[in-house]
Amino acid sequence: MKIKICGLSRPEDIEYVNASPPDYAGFVFARSRRQVTPERAAELRAGLSDGIVPVGVFRDESAETVAALYESGVIAAVQLHGDEDAEYIRALRALCGAPVIKAVRVTSAGDAALWDDCGADYLLLDSGGGTGTPFDWSLIGSVVTPYFIAGGVNLGNIDEAAALRPFGVDVSSGAETGGLKDRGKIRELVEYVRRR
Repeated sequence: MKIKICGLSRPEDIEYVNASPPDYAGFVFARSRRQVTPERAAELRAGLSDGIVPVGVFRDESAETVAALYESGVIAAVQLHGDEDAEYIRALRALCGAPVIKAVRVTSAGDAALWDDCGADYLLLDSGGGTGTPFDWSLIGSVVTPYFIAGGVNLGNIDEAAALRPFGVDVSSGAETGGLKDRGKIRELVEYVRRR
């Protein structure tokens, strides 16, 4: 199982993930309290250890803008949280070779499987994005595309998430204390995944 720590916005956050390296680190370009500018993301990316894949998180951004960030090396994968569909993903693939993670809001059985043919490399199953609240994981059902579980994953429920055998878990608020990334929580989360 892989782990992504999302919402890095400070030099300290980079220090924390470098010390306990997850597989992926997320920079949020969509509107959020964790949002970073492309310039800020480039500065943070420069300090990120080799081996940690920097992921850009977008919501309804133009494919050209996303592709430019990938081609510049600021990000090495793309996570889409808006109304992007299979057509958008095809257009993005025509512009660049970025691996694509498509976020899917799961509110009923079968929601995730509807996106199996969207052309994404991975799905990210969530409660709606940015709420820090888990959805009902029993609704995941049968999904062909490798997927991340996101939304409220933390030290208290990561074992339950891992039991579903996802490709990975995506952690943001669950790696924070007082709204800021927490070195100890990141270390514990990554160590848990490495023991699996």
